[in-house]
Amino acid sequence: MPSRAVVDRAVRVQWGEARAGVRPPFSANSPIPAPYTGRVAASQVHLVRHGEVHNPEGILYGRMPGFHLSELGHRMAQAAADDLVARDRAVAAVIASPLQRTQESAAPIASAFGREVETDARLIEGANHFEGSVMSRALRNPINWPRMINPLRPSWGESYRSIEQRMLAAVHDAFDSVADDTSAAANGPRDVVLVGHQLPIWVTHLSVAGERFMHDPRERRCFLSSITTFERVNGELVEVGYADPASSLAAHSTDVGAV
Repeated sequence: MPSRAVVDRAVRVQWGEARAGVRPPFSANSPIPAPYTGRVAASQVHLVRHGEVHNPEGILYGRMPGFHLSELGHRMAQAAADDLVARDRAVAAVIASPLQRTQESAAPIASAFGREVETDARLIEGANHFEGSVMSRALRNPINWPRMINPLRPSWGESYRSIEQRMLAAVHDAFDSVADDTSAAANGPRDVVLVGHQLPIWVTHLSVAGERFMHDPRERRCFLSSITTFERVNGELVEVGYADPASSLAAHSTDVGAV
């Protein structure tokens, strides 16, 4: 896996920069999208979140290296792969964030479709001042309080706007890659799978839905190994589906390390 220095440098070059076993309630302004109907089949881009991470200390791991999937996390990743296979859609590429947990989560998907896992640094987790900390302790330390002053940006990490820009660029590039594929016209639409992290996927959802970025992290509808699906209509992204194939495993999972 790439070292922390390599990962951070890749992100800077391109862009300048829960709780255990509990499903939080959906936000009132973030419903599950209704199926988008009335058109012929089109290529889709699927944003897949990684599975459970081995994190016995319960820290916010962010972009830290060495955080791999737990045994349960591997089962979750396989559940996402099985869900995508069951859709009976061709997949042209499987692309993941450079972090270990996403590379491991992408592996069963790539294997199922006979692809190699490609890497795109734009899919990486958001940078966060509290990385490496146990949040319940960090928030009690007055030295950290100034970092909490502006939830609109937010002041404790990479700006929502920065995450939005890099994620939308990655999604549009994925659509462009299959639109430019001459075999697609003859063989039908082909999809791209992007394997990433909760906050960037949720920011993408909020951007496409036209909702404000400031939110309660506990209300993100982006569970472990979930799949958020988009199509592109007249150049605009449309969210057409959300699936939670690992939901049956959630009761035994821990999800406390996301930014």
